Amino acid sequence: MDEPTIGERDGIRLMNPLVNPRSIDGSNRPHRILEAVQAMAPLIAERRGEFDADRRLPDAVFAAMADAGLFRLWLPQSLGGPELSPLQFLDVVEAASTLDGSVGWLVGNGGGMSRIGGYIPEPVAREWFADRHTFVASSTGAIGSAIAVEGGYRVAGRWPFGSGAHHASHFMVLASNPEVPESPVICCYLDRKDVTVLDNWYVSGLRGTGSCDLEAHDIFVPAARAHLFIGLRPTQEGLLYRMPPVSVFSWSICGVPLGIAAGAMRSFVDVASRKGRLGVSGLLRDRETTHAIVGRMKATLRAARAGLCEAMKDLMDATQSGDGLTDARANLRTATAHAAEVSVCVTDMLATTAGAVAIFETCPLERAVRDVHAAVKHIAMSPNYYAVAGRLALGLDPGTARF
Repeated sequence: MDEPTIGERDGIRLMNPLVNPRSIDGSNRPHRILEAVQAMAPLIAERRGEFDADRRLPDAVFAAMADAGLFRLWLPQSLGGPELSPLQFLDVVEAASTLDGSVGWLVGNGGGMSRIGGYIPEPVAREWFADRHTFVASSTGAIGSAIAVEGGYRVAGRWPFGSGAHHASHFMVLASNPEVPESPVICCYLDRKDVTVLDNWYVSGLRGTGSCDLEAHDIFVPAARAHLFIGLRPTQEGLLYRMPPVSVFSWSICGVPLGIAAGAMRSFVDVASRKGRLGVSGLLRDRETTHAIVGRMKATLRAARAGLCEAMKDLMDATQSGDGLTDARANLRTATAHAAEVSVCVTDMLATTAGAVAIFETCPLERAVRDVHAAVKHIAMSPNYYAVAGRLALGLDPGTARF
């Protein structure tokens, strides 16, 4: 039997990436992953100042995340991954986002992209994910070109929002054959050496994600490293890989705003326990209006999260049964949009209640406000999906294929 560990790095025990956690003790133990997230809190706090200054995560933080297995959360069990359920995955992304929005965003993106192990040929997946530091950066914000040639495609294009691009080992981009307009869009996987990362991530929030543009010029992509974007067939049996890919993609990051809001709540409690407001005697925590605001924000956030989880459970059931899948997909998207809106409302209200202290960079609420507003701009959480659900409820077609 393979050994579960392969050595140590900086005093941290490293797990063998090809050993299935179930083969060690009979359980997935997602709580161990959550413990690993919390263990990173001191390092993240120590290096957080570099996130904004460098517009990417420090190498040490990224390495710690990789060593904790946070970029392989949806890797199939048959390939040695934990293959977390969608709800377990949400727990991890939220926990990471509570520590820092950029950290949570890259956990959602990197851990979410490990699901490609359920779609690409098994030998390719085993080769890539044998390295625990494998990180697949994805960009779906544009479509490049893919010219069919013997054995694969010649791919070219420029794609935005490649989160984690500076640390990525592989890149997933969308491309289509311009000579065949009816040809479906395909996902193409490029090696690090074939991609130029354009250092243009100058933004207000989530600066540490390094979500830069990507360029590739006439790169050969073997057929084994490409598959359909919509309508792809899984190579693994797990429910996760049979669920609608666009829905799963949305789910991979929808926990980030919730986690940022939860982190803002923690920060507010700390501020309220130490600070007052100019012209008002006593601490913020001693004011009845503060009590009501905190209680209302907690209830609102919990309700949004509960609705999101219920929508995911319905989608899982619909995938298993084959019944009501369209409605379940639409309901998940509206739940995602609603949770995003609530997260913004909660974070903004807490920052407003804290007062002027929340505009200083030394206050975590300042970063939380910037990060949550940046996160919810993603198309996966777009309020446009309310219209999709409304169209379906009124007996119309959804108006889009990407929901």
